Amino acid sequence: MAGRIEDYALIGDMQTAALVCRDGTVDWLCLPRFDSHAIFAGLLGTEEHGFWRLGPAHAADAQPPTAARRGYRGDSLILESEWDTPRGTVRVTDFMPPRDGAPQLIRIVEGVTGRVPMRSALRMRFSYGRVIPWVHKHEGRTVAVAGPDSVWFDTEAETYGKSLTTYADFTVAPGDRIAFTISWEPSHKQPPPLPEPEASLEATEEFWREWVDHCTYHGPYREAVIRSLITLKALTYAPTGGIVAAPTTSLPEDIGGVRNWDYRYTWLRDAAITLSSLLRTGYREEARAWREWLLRAVAGDPDNLQIMYGIAGERELGEAELDWLPGYENSAPVRVGNGAAHQLQLDVYGEVTEALHLAHMTGLARNDYASLLQLKLIRYLEDHWQEPDEGIWEVRGPRRHFVHSKVMAWVAVDRTIKLIESGDADGPLERWKELRDDIHRDVCEKGYDKERNTFTQSYGSQELDASLLLIPQMGFLPPDDKRVIGTIEAIQRELSTPDGFILRYPTEGADAGVDGLPGDEGAFLACSFWMADDLAMIGRVDEARRLFEKLLALRNDLGLLAEEWDPRRQRQVGNFPQAFSHVPLIDTALRLTASGAYGG
Repeated sequence: MAGRIEDYALIGDMQTAALVCRDGTVDWLCLPRFDSHAIFAGLLGTEEHGFWRLGPAHAADAQPPTAARRGYRGDSLILESEWDTPRGTVRVTDFMPPRDGAPQLIRIVEGVTGRVPMRSALRMRFSYGRVIPWVHKHEGRTVAVAGPDSVWFDTEAETYGKSLTTYADFTVAPGDRIAFTISWEPSHKQPPPLPEPEASLEATEEFWREWVDHCTYHGPYREAVIRSLITLKALTYAPTGGIVAAPTTSLPEDIGGVRNWDYRYTWLRDAAITLSSLLRTGYREEARAWREWLLRAVAGDPDNLQIMYGIAGERELGEAELDWLPGYENSAPVRVGNGAAHQLQLDVYGEVTEALHLAHMTGLARNDYASLLQLKLIRYLEDHWQEPDEGIWEVRGPRRHFVHSKVMAWVAVDRTIKLIESGDADGPLERWKELRDDIHRDVCEKGYDKERNTFTQSYGSQELDASLLLIPQMGFLPPDDKRVIGTIEAIQRELSTPDGFILRYPTEGADAGVDGLPGDEGAFLACSFWMADDLAMIGRVDEARRLFEKLLALRNDLGLLAEEWDPRRQRQVGNFPQAFSHVPLIDTALRLTASGAYGG
């Protein structure tokens, strides 16, 4: 049975990632890329769908023991877990070395005290648990093959097969170090090189040490910021610069419900805000790589801009359901692909333009096509900004005139005007200034409820939406505007959970609401960070700090956040870890640091 979402640790190599539970079980791993089929899909099913457990031996009818302690080695993505047993203490070090060649997951067992009996149980199931591979020996190495994939298992420990699972039983004493490695290779190619676990460990630690050294933030929330930055780096697909929203699919927003989506793709919105955080903390190379990814993905056809792409820029992300998987805690269906890829979400134009603007303002080397793309996006918005869309939350109900979408269309035009005024682009400046004014006037007349003194989710609606919190952050209105303050206070009243966190919008219980889906969801963590930002902007800095520190307390013991917080069950829900949670954490930390609003 899979653990709670917050029981998992992330390890990865900037091309794919694995989730490791407190009991030493890898329940999720896709090879060779984030969006490849999983070889361990126990997270969304049972042990029959693939897992790799490595930890102290235990009785067959007992639950595997959980680690007494675990943590990342310094500022890295190297996980260390320690078990205290009646016979001694043992440590397991899990990591995935950044690579150019075959992806590897390496696990090193180290005896600390006493003599501890250990067991490795490896059950590989390809195609999300559906396919049992052919497991055999090849020149002394164990290899599992199915169709185009082969996974090679290397260890000095003696192994044996039983019940379609590869086992190793061994004992470690102080000073003993026994390594286990799996490596992926296309099945038609030669075997991957023999792993070098100790050298790979040293190189991986050095990689992260050097990368973290580039961080320019040194404020009071450095630990939380660094861990979030490392997580965002881990979600970057190094060969192309694309950034996945999360490394998982179908972890539910509503446990037992249908709100289960595949997040292993690059949303322009998520990637753009990730780029913003990376730029503001000193990571210009990642910004340059993402900009190049964007230009390749959009190519010469910005009129057909998608809201998301594959990590190499793929456009077709057809959605399907895997009916052989019961889902995380019976949350079905399990989905792969994402049918929202072809939705109209006008806010994306604003996020992309804002990211390009920030890259330009922070001195990223000029790219003429990036400027040309920005101008083409505005020409598209000129003709389409008055259309209804599916909005930031990708509703599967009817299109609406979402206020946030219109605000972000204004942002796109505003930032492009600034680009022209700086002399780095040519365009119809006066016409676009009029367009900017038209959009602003339209929003303030049609998206604002004078009686309640709040902006609303969409034109003519009475509902609120937490995305309205971005109005002052985007510069659409100043923080001290009475309409901004009224909106913040209305969202606090109507969209707060009992513990003070913020919902995206009303989901109306079991009936399908604005998003066209049944069921509820948890508090959306990004929205709660946005609230902390807004509170700081309107001068309520102590309240902002208290909310921010409550949000930090929701992180698991390794500093990781899923997409949402379930206030009823008091646990994390949604895909994990989630870029859209870690980005606003960084942004709020920077804002509070600048304001001096922090404890201690």
